Amino acid sequence: MEPQPPTSTTLRLLPWLSPEGKPCFLSASGRDGYMSRLADTTETRQLTEGADVLTRARRLLADPVSPNAEVRYTAIRLTECLADALRVAESRGMRLPEPDRDTDPPSAR
Repeated sequence: MEPQPPTSTTLRLLPWLSPEGKPCFLSASGRDGYMSRLADTTETRQLTEGADVLTRARRLLADPVSPNAEVRYTAIRLTECLADALRVAESRGMRLPEPDRDTDPPSAR
């Protein structure tokens, strides 16, 4: 089970881990600080890299004679990119505003 951040609405899960492999959090109220901008840039880079690796993986897997070493390396990279994307999603989800509990939930479509 991953460590949970202290309860605070101003903590942001950063898109990198500490040297010990633990989650890093930023206590900031705005998005204008240096660390917030660095985190935004890092998230964008991670998601772009993930899309690039996915494109390369699709090409590699479409070739039935792709070398096993390349397929393995690509699987490792896809795993890394998925971990990055999940961290970005978790971080962004934590920053979503709380839903307004006074209104009825949207109707099912």
